[in-house]
Amino acid sequence: MFYEPEKNNHGLARPPFKSCVVPRPIGWISTLGVDGVPNLAPYSQFTNLTFDPPYVALSINQRYSQKRKDTTENIEQTGEFVYNMVTYELRDAMNITASDFPPSVDEFEAAGLEKAPSRIVKPWRVAASPIQFECQYVQTVRLPGYGRVGTADLIIGKVVGVHIKDEFIMPDGKIDIVKIRPLARLGYSDYTSVQSTFEMIPSAAAGSYRKEMTWGLEGEFGSMPK
Repeated sequence: MFYEPEKNNHGLARPPFKSCVVPRPIGWISTLGVDGVPNLAPYSQFTNLTFDPPYVALSINQRYSQKRKDTTENIEQTGEFVYNMVTYELRDAMNITASDFPPSVDEFEAAGLEKAPSRIVKPWRVAASPIQFECQYVQTVRLPGYGRVGTADLIIGKVVGVHIKDEFIMPDGKIDIVKIRPLARLGYSDYTSVQSTFEMIPSAAAGSYRKEMTWGLEGEFGSMPK
């Protein structure tokens, strides 16, 4: 099949676009309002942008009321946020925080989640999450859209602190992703989680660039060793 998104002429019972870019990591983003109220919400339009230094990006669609979401307002007003990795065990709590609570509600409390203090930024971390990034706000790109929710705020942040629970670090220095079992979004109301991995090193076809490719794939910080 072929369809043009602006014509919405796919002819299917459900829109397919979000099922064509999968799996997507969930950016479980914690912030603080200017009044000090904690906020926590999940966004599946989330990714890392680069690694030296590390930047992340999340896209937040506006509400049906056409107002910007609390996460967007909090990040721009305070200049800080935290990414918390969602695991399969935390799926129900994450689902609760996806609700559209008013700004006065602390989603940590609504979902029964314990808070952990950050070291560099002020927003709380999800204590049960195995990995968290403390981030400083860099900029927002406003993406115009159709309908009431199509317009989105693309927010870029610089990672200034990384927390990894020691029990998920293997003897070879790798993170035990299978043990963590990160949750990811598919399309519709579907999710998946990482339960297996495999390794594939750069092909011999890369020739003299294999070392450089490996350096980039592993995301080393600083200049590549000679």
